[in-house]
Amino acid sequence: MKIYEALRWASSFLTEHGLEHPIAEILLKHLLNVDRSQLFGMLQDELPLEIEQAFKDALYKVAEGTPVQHITGVEDFYGRRFLVNGNVLIPRPETEELVLGLFQRIEKVFPNHSTIDVVDIGTGSGAIAITLALESQKLNVATVDISALAIEVAKKNAANLAANVQFIEGDLLQPLLITKTKVDVVISNPPYISEADFQLLAKNVRDYEPTLALVGGSSGYELYEKLIAQIPAVLNKKGIIAFEVGVGQSQRVEQLIKIQFPDAFTEIVFDINGKDRMVFATIV
Repeated sequence: MKIYEALRWASSFLTEHGLEHPIAEILLKHLLNVDRSQLFGMLQDELPLEIEQAFKDALYKVAEGTPVQHITGVEDFYGRRFLVNGNVLIPRPETEELVLGLFQRIEKVFPNHSTIDVVDIGTGSGAIAITLALESQKLNVATVDISALAIEVAKKNAANLAANVQFIEGDLLQPLLITKTKVDVVISNPPYISEADFQLLAKNVRDYEPTLALVGGSSGYELYEKLIAQIPAVLNKKGIIAFEVGVGQSQRVEQLIKIQFPDAFTEIVFDINGKDRMVFATIV
């Protein structure tokens, strides 16, 4: 089987199973260890039998629900490649918009600061914290996660990408409350799916990604409620709060922030798909 024939077969297979065609290209690039331009330059080449079998096996796994990223072991975020596995949430494009939105607000609120202290709550793969640290030398980034297994993955990513991030194991802002640490920015993409909605998730998310990183209690708001109640003791007088939220959750999260920070300037921001996905608050 030639490579173009393998891709054609895979395209039909994916259509039959209601899956997206780019999955085939992602898997074949991974198995052949080539980039996109190299792959297209090889379309007339014969696919080695062992690669052909591995390609088919991988497609069968995806059809059964395994995320492509758990087969390749990586996902791209903000132009960098991050290791992922079943212990961390796979980084999503919407979260890139959260990071970009935070950078825009940092420039406005802290234009002349040489150092800005940031804490990322619920680090997972480390995508947010590592990106912040690498994109701006002004940011002094710490991150907290309750999962030691997630921190292990995030530390590997930080080492691979040469990012200077402090990793702390703990529950939300509790470690900072204990040490009476203050920060200028709190950013988080916490678990925000309700227990009922969790049962309705696609199989490749529900069965393969960590429940701890997905479910925010019976209502989906429990982590926001706990975290926002802790922020006043941690945030400096001038500060920024940046949250990713589930669709339809933005107004409630904005209200929770307003209870703690009545004078904050709050913004609900829609993502590229037109969904209310981010809530920002600026306190000056």
